[in-house]
Amino acid sequence: MTVAPTNADMSVSKGPAGAQDNAPRRVSFDLKQSGIYIALALLVLGFTVATGGDLLAPQNLSNIIVQYSYILVLAIGMVLIIIAGHIDLSVGSVVAATGAIAAVLMVNWDLPWPIAVIATLAVGAAIGAWQGYWVAYFGIPAFIVTLAGMLLFRAVTYMILGNKGIGPFPDEIRTLANGFIPGFMGNIGLGDYLGGADLFSILVGIVVVVALAFVQWRARAGRISYNQVVDPMWLFLLKVAGPAVLVMFLVVQLARFRNLPWVLVLLAVLVVGYTFVTNRAVFGRQIYAVGGNLQAATLSGVKVKSVVFWLFVNMGVLAAVAGIIFAGRLNLAGPTAGNSFELDAIAAAFIGGAAVQGGVGKVVGAITGGLIMGVINNGMGLLGRAPEEVMLFKGFVLLLAVAFDVWSKRRTARAK
Repeated sequence: MTVAPTNADMSVSKGPAGAQDNAPRRVSFDLKQSGIYIALALLVLGFTVATGGDLLAPQNLSNIIVQYSYILVLAIGMVLIIIAGHIDLSVGSVVAATGAIAAVLMVNWDLPWPIAVIATLAVGAAIGAWQGYWVAYFGIPAFIVTLAGMLLFRAVTYMILGNKGIGPFPDEIRTLANGFIPGFMGNIGLGDYLGGADLFSILVGIVVVVALAFVQWRARAGRISYNQVVDPMWLFLLKVAGPAVLVMFLVVQLARFRNLPWVLVLLAVLVVGYTFVTNRAVFGRQIYAVGGNLQAATLSGVKVKSVVFWLFVNMGVLAAVAGIIFAGRLNLAGPTAGNSFELDAIAAAFIGGAAVQGGVGKVVGAITGGLIMGVINNGMGLLGRAPEEVMLFKGFVLLLAVAFDVWSKRRTARAK
């Protein structure tokens, strides 16, 4: 939802203290920004009805988060790559290779798990630096470099593992991938229907809701102080209340099962951190500048090669994180790990609103796109659909998402 100012809105009268007098504004609906969230809501509603409510059952919601957490981690790095106008086809193979390296370090060499994790992340960074060098400094298209990387690092995985897996992993790694925050404060009764839920998890949800409301309020106050257009108060409150209800519903359902998954905490940290980088940090602005207009970014003094290089380093690190999570969830590093992960991560970014040409995209949008893919997989699984039907559905969703992006750009161009 956006607000379009009228001519009357542009005139501002100020009192003695310089306060602005905001006139009523006409509210218009921005389908491009809101469409992805509407699509997720419709999918959840449809599958909830079709499965008789099983989709939103506490255990199933927990399963969706745990089972697709590594795709969401990859989607965060992938959307940044796509915003900059590039692509990474190698992330699935990097997930397999780093998972294999982590297994060798922890299981075969008996290294303490913190040292092994740091070493694995360093390997992921080195892989990203290798690919980033060829793209940024040597000038080879990212499609070719990462396609080669897909083959290279899959071969590395087979060289490390052969045709067998390595496991089991230490308890700490399995807890990160499959574990839940322990209940520190006991359960609280929520009525006959909901039963008991972990009090600590609910308090965490309340803190998150308050923090989100505070951030949105500060953003609104900042826009008003600079005499910018803001949403009417009723619409602002609706935008605050909507996410708050969704967050609390999710937290309560998870608290009814086995509390908050540790991997959800990791995802929350990553989403907050990368959202801050893209919205507030200079590096984030440079990413959008490189993808939006490469020539203008160069003339403006942006070190384009350095930005692209570090984006691939970042992608390598996140792929290593996903590799550790995936291997820990299975309690085994296998040679076929990560197959098609790159396709799911790319699809999540595009479904989440990233533009094919670059310059457009959000971390939250990529997470939403990943959740759409997860809901489709989970919902179709609950309905007992065949794998080919799931792939058919996901393919149509991806095609429609990109088609919508192209259509919206053409409509905007015609309006100008």
